[in-house]
Amino acid sequence: MREWAEFTLSGSDQGGVHTVALKGPLCVHSLGNLDGKLAACGGPVERIDMSGVTDIDTTGAWLVKRFADEHHLEIVGQSEAADRLFAAVGRVPEEAAEVPKGPGLLLRTVAEFGDVVVNWGKGFTKSIGFLGELILAMGGVIRHPSRLRGTALVFHMQHVGINSLWIIGLMSFLIGIVIAQQGAVQLAQFGAEIYTINLTGRLAMRELGILMTAIMVAGRSGSAFAAQIGTMKLTEEVDAMRTIGVSPMQALVVPRVLAAMLMMPLLGFYATVLAIIGGAFIANFALDIPFLTFLQRTQEVVPTTDIWVGLLKAPVFALIVALAGCYQGMQVTSNAEEVGGRTTQAVVTAIFTVIVLDAFFAIFFTKIGWK
Repeated sequence: MREWAEFTLSGSDQGGVHTVALKGPLCVHSLGNLDGKLAACGGPVERIDMSGVTDIDTTGAWLVKRFADEHHLEIVGQSEAADRLFAAVGRVPEEAAEVPKGPGLLLRTVAEFGDVVVNWGKGFTKSIGFLGELILAMGGVIRHPSRLRGTALVFHMQHVGINSLWIIGLMSFLIGIVIAQQGAVQLAQFGAEIYTINLTGRLAMRELGILMTAIMVAGRSGSAFAAQIGTMKLTEEVDAMRTIGVSPMQALVVPRVLAAMLMMPLLGFYATVLAIIGGAFIANFALDIPFLTFLQRTQEVVPTTDIWVGLLKAPVFALIVALAGCYQGMQVTSNAEEVGGRTTQAVVTAIFTVIVLDAFFAIFFTKIGWK
């Protein structure tokens, strides 16, 4: 059974209360509400008698020392251990040091924005350096074709391309339905529902087909690249490659980048076709435009330049997606939490960059006459 700390009040010959006699262990687990009971005791007190204390720790010593100092009491009957603890807690200042005030909200905001800009600059510089390493590694593979890991290339082509056919096809089919349905609703106000074919065909072939494919590949394959390489960094497999004379860029990065650049144009064209089929499907029911008529009309209204626009953008988007994933994976250094953070950053960076580049491509191709 636990023994609790207690105290008694003893008076002088004239009847006045002068002594607080403490008993039992004055430890953190046995103090209970001793502090409150001491504060509630009334009458004059001159000293504290600790002869009945069986054990004491820092908490008990602090409690007794504070009570004695507040009431200007003399402590008697204490042990050597209690004296040492009293001396230790006596050196602790009563009030905590005042925390200096930090900078104001405006200054903190400017400082944080400056840190973000500096980090962006450093990240951009490192990304350019990583791209240079990739170019050198590809140059080494071109000079020595035997260094290209064909098995890894085929595996990543399957992962990036074949394994994602169903999700990209379903997404593109549904997007084609949405474009045709919403476009028809707006064009019906002008009696121009027939131009839904132009809208769906050109928008899917020129922009949305390859753009949505790049976003899907970034979320599916770019994140996988970052997680795979990041985990290899944590398990020191990348360092082991360097130790035995194998270039991580040629063994890990080059196959992934080549696989993405080879499969993205095919996936983009596949997504475009499925989007047009989705538009034809909904037009057959909602607009009374026959399915085959929609497809035939699409061939007439979509110029060849739109096909080239999509095919030319595809390898660039693939390079951005694969480069972002591999770069972020190579930056992992500490723990598994960083792998998750770098994977997220790879997806966000790839999608943001792809959308920005798509805007520049739209302006560029318009300027050169591919309208």
